[in-house]
Amino acid sequence: MESKLKMQLDFLAEVDKMKSVYRQTLLIDKSRQENDAEHSWHFAFMAMVLFEYCGIEGVDINRVIRMALVHDLVEIYAGDTFAYDTTGYESKEAREKESADRLFAMLPFEQAHEYRSLWEEFDEAKTPDAIYASAVDRLQPFLNNARTQGHSWAKHKVSASEIYKRMDIVQSALPDLWEFVEQAITDNIGTGAIQPD
Repeated sequence: MESKLKMQLDFLAEVDKMKSVYRQTLLIDKSRQENDAEHSWHFAFMAMVLFEYCGIEGVDINRVIRMALVHDLVEIYAGDTFAYDTTGYESKEAREKESADRLFAMLPFEQAHEYRSLWEEFDEAKTPDAIYASAVDRLQPFLNNARTQGHSWAKHKVSASEIYKRMDIVQSALPDLWEFVEQAITDNIGTGAIQPD
């Protein structure tokens, strides 16, 4: 078998491990926690469906979908860091960089460079594509939490100010969805799932 094809097939087999990286967020049917592959798929689909509400000029939805597919690949080795885990965030950057070095090196050079560049662009969240992608990435678990009675917010005693800080990017990237964000936070404060400030 051609070495390039072997590298690609080995990489594809390796990224199957995303299906075994579980997140704090429940599936909306509450049957279990979602995994990274499911999150990435849902993020990509949401980015496509909600694109008409994008409040940022110059966003290339095809690049955003590609970012969605690669953005959490490094968690195969680095693990998922819960959005409100301040201790976990202390080592997150180093863990993920080491994981990226290992994972993307499995690919032929051109693909390794392209996918790592997309991952880095997403992580920096400075370009229009990455800002929109980051907003949708945050909106995906927010939607799941809103539809599961604030499951992971309640479990980890997350405060309203922490959620507002994390979701702030949605105000500019998806302004029409901000009312939904505010209402979900208010509702979950009312039920006790979110800690009031």
